[in-house]
Amino acid sequence: MSSIEQGKKLAAYRAVDEYITPQTKVVGIGSGSTVVYVVERILQKPELKHLIYIPTSFQSKLLILEGGLTLGSIEQYPVIDVTIDGADEVDEQLNCIKGGGACQFQEKIVAEAAKKFVIVADFRKKSTKLGTEWVKGVPIEVVPVAYPAVMKALKHTLSIQPIQSTLRMAVMKAGPVVTDNGNFVIDAHFGTIEHPLRLLQEIKLLTGVYEVGLFCGLAEKAYFGQEDGSVDIWTQK
Repeated sequence: MSSIEQGKKLAAYRAVDEYITPQTKVVGIGSGSTVVYVVERILQKPELKHLIYIPTSFQSKLLILEGGLTLGSIEQYPVIDVTIDGADEVDEQLNCIKGGGACQFQEKIVAEAAKKFVIVADFRKKSTKLGTEWVKGVPIEVVPVAYPAVMKALKHTLSIQPIQSTLRMAVMKAGPVVTDNGNFVIDAHFGTIEHPLRLLQEIKLLTGVYEVGLFCGLAEKAYFGQEDGSVDIWTQK
């Protein structure tokens, strides 16, 4: 196992051990490669099998079902005890860029519904300011018919202009990536983001925008697996 994968595993295991107990009732399961280790750790603990698990994507739904865990929905359980999810980049205030896997809408719903939102990632995801380490851009989920208008608005109506905006294209199919909600994704790279909450609010106001992959003021703790086998923990300031 590479040092990066080992880091993801360490962070995920530590978060599960510290945040999920037999007394927990409802748990949100995020999306992405690190979350695989979250479910792996849960399955190592039989005392956690009776809990309700809420997915944030088709991927995490499969992880829950294939693990024999109890699947729930946000409609059934609008209040979640804890949600554990990965991130593409995390700043020192625990603001995050998420959506590299195109699941940001459901991830944000489940994060906002949680009493406690926790991030698990490897050491590469740590950053002083968003946009410095993750340079693929802020993922913006858009209604397909509106994507040209949103692309234009990003260039001309925001307080900061993106360096580059691209419609995310699929790898194993012709055409763009289509989210679990049937939408497209625009990746807008702004460089270093000084005011992520303000940028989030500005983009969210654009007609046609479904959700923005900026998660501001939601996380209370982030676990980063380090190359040396330790776990670095950041808490909300």
